[in-house]
Amino acid sequence: MLNRIVLVGRLTRDPELRYTPANGVAVASFTLAVNRPFRQQGGQREADFVPVVVWRQQAENCARYLVKGSLVGVDGRLQIRSYEDREGQRRTVAEVVADSVQFLESSRDRRPPDSPPPFDDPLIGEDDVPF
Repeated sequence: MLNRIVLVGRLTRDPELRYTPANGVAVASFTLAVNRPFRQQGGQREADFVPVVVWRQQAENCARYLVKGSLVGVDGRLQIRSYEDREGQRRTVAEVVADSVQFLESSRDRRPPDSPPPFDDPLIGEDDVPF
């Protein structure tokens, strides 16, 4: 039997890092926005929002280096689990348990959405610009 998922998408929020109470194992969670391969009739692209859980050292690395909007690749497995909420209702959750999280861009590749693109003209060096 096979249970394997590979996703590429952007974090919808900063990762949340916690430690298990029993033995202090690091666990991070985040949601990944993954574009669907097709567009709606109006041309808009839809996305799926997939919860991801990652454990141990990789959880700490995700919490340290990833932020909302980071582009990552996730390789893992689908897990369906049930729990009882605070009101006593039975809830079912589907999430990806990551075996590997690949950082697909460096922090300097990211810039705020409203910022201008970096200066990049092969004929003019940055030292030649008067401002």
